[in-house]
Amino acid sequence: MSRRKPFSGSQRELVVALDIGTTFSGISFSVLNPGLVPEIKGVTRFPGQNPSDSSKIPSIIYYDARGVVRAIGAETQLPATIDQAETEQWIKIEWFKMHLRPKSYTSDPAFKKIPPLPPKKSVIEVYADFLRYLLSCVKSFIEETVLPGGISFWTSVQNRIIFVLSHPNGWEGLQQSYMRQAAVLAGLVSNINDQDRIHFVTEGEASLHFCVNNGLEIGKRGSNRFRRRWGTIDLSAYSSSKAGKVVTFQEISRPQCHFAGSIFVTGLAEDYVQDKLKGTRFYGDISAITDSFDCTSKLQFRNSKEACFIKFGGRNDTDLALDIRSGQMKISGSDVARFFEPSVRAALKAILKQRSDAQTTITSVFLVGGFAASPWLLSKLKDGLQLLGLEVYRPDTHVNKAVSDGAVSFYLDHFVTKRVSRWPYGIRCTVGYDKDDPEHQRRGYTISKASGRLTVDNTYSVILEKDVQIQEEQEFRSPYFRDTVAPLRKISTDILRYEGASKNPEWADVDAEMYTTACTVTADVSRVSYTTHQKPGNGSKYYKTNYDIILLFGLTELKAQIAWKDGDGVEQRGPAQVVYEKN
Repeated sequence: MSRRKPFSGSQRELVVALDIGTTFSGISFSVLNPGLVPEIKGVTRFPGQNPSDSSKIPSIIYYDARGVVRAIGAETQLPATIDQAETEQWIKIEWFKMHLRPKSYTSDPAFKKIPPLPPKKSVIEVYADFLRYLLSCVKSFIEETVLPGGISFWTSVQNRIIFVLSHPNGWEGLQQSYMRQAAVLAGLVSNINDQDRIHFVTEGEASLHFCVNNGLEIGKRGSNRFRRRWGTIDLSAYSSSKAGKVVTFQEISRPQCHFAGSIFVTGLAEDYVQDKLKGTRFYGDISAITDSFDCTSKLQFRNSKEACFIKFGGRNDTDLALDIRSGQMKISGSDVARFFEPSVRAALKAILKQRSDAQTTITSVFLVGGFAASPWLLSKLKDGLQLLGLEVYRPDTHVNKAVSDGAVSFYLDHFVTKRVSRWPYGIRCTVGYDKDDPEHQRRGYTISKASGRLTVDNTYSVILEKDVQIQEEQEFRSPYFRDTVAPLRKISTDILRYEGASKNPEWADVDAEMYTTACTVTADVSRVSYTTHQKPGNGSKYYKTNYDIILLFGLTELKAQIAWKDGDGVEQRGPAQVVYEKN
């Protein structure tokens, strides 16, 4: 259990976590009162919501033809809204979060089922519309429930609220930059440079915080946090350590993200229903049947020997040849199990991969998230993992708001002190030609225009290696220099991520397709000291600028600095901007 300390600030503050899931979303928050231990609470009232679903709302938006939001969240499920949407031909947008996914995930055929964005709307704009709605929901809830003086409290903190945004394990800096742009557009913060009030946490790490705060004992040996969401499988593995009464956690394997969540089970069910009802009078009911399966049968399914009955119509809707009787469609348990099979197989494979990669023995697996409530999923994972000596656990409380609660805890409790690098990071550069190096001989040399030096191109200079445990404030730095015909004023350097199999990548043109630009680091170096030299041969002047690139990977966002020595040999530092290319 968390041993959270009283808030030490001098005035009341507010932390809000906004969790936009693929199919459902939630909000948690904590009011920080000076001298009191912060508590995490959830927003449990939303416009148009069924009280039985108080902790989550559908991640759905209806737009009209002009791109104006007409209904959002739980309002989209109201019969009157659905009728008006059909009459006025509103555009229904769901699963929009998947449009933010990294481009490395775009080739999977399953993504063809993701509905397109509305015309003339970018994913950032859609994301912003939903963030804006969530902000209005938490505002109303706090104004009505926080005592004393909810309205005056909101007014006093609204320009300094700390927001924590969660995202799948597989998302990195580019996706975070899109989310930051959406946060500005939604009015969470005033401008893109208001960095300090927006924080990011992976869904895997948020789930760890949820587990700790809900009393799950995680020992010194490794545990795998298995976040089973509607769209993704997120895996994070941790071990714990204790100093006095303080327990901290260290990541022991690279976090994973696989797009094999609940929506892909529903997708296979939809394919089955389409094939079966093609050319029949029930073909127009496919959407209703699929929705019914998604909301009920899928989560209730527990036995492959028992058929599922999916209600969608009335007593007169009967065709025994199609296994339809009185508005219910019968699907055999073996077929439903087949819908689950790719997701179960992907989950087992990912867990075993993470166990083999871990720096500590993993002995237990914790299932967290909405889809983790599936009895069939739990039983199949237990069957597969207990044979290998892995115990499987699942929290029994409020798993649907695990990420939003855990995201607030991430900010308050900060349990994780070390994270594991997923890839090597470095830059493409040149090195001095070594006539005795066989590889240099094979490649040949080029002549620097500025200095006349003999150099070899396409060297990959690694700043951070793969599978390194990184402490939060740990710096990774490497020295570089530039020879230029005029004093250097600005640098712009691509940080390359290597995703190939080589354990020691040395050349950026070998296995070249495995190098991707993670980001670009730019910095003003006009204050950096330089030395003046003469080019051999013609004696022309050139300038040599020495500097270090410093990267900080230990937090959930990449940060960068440059460092140099001034004329007295004292290290100076300056900020560097991290820029991401468009996906």
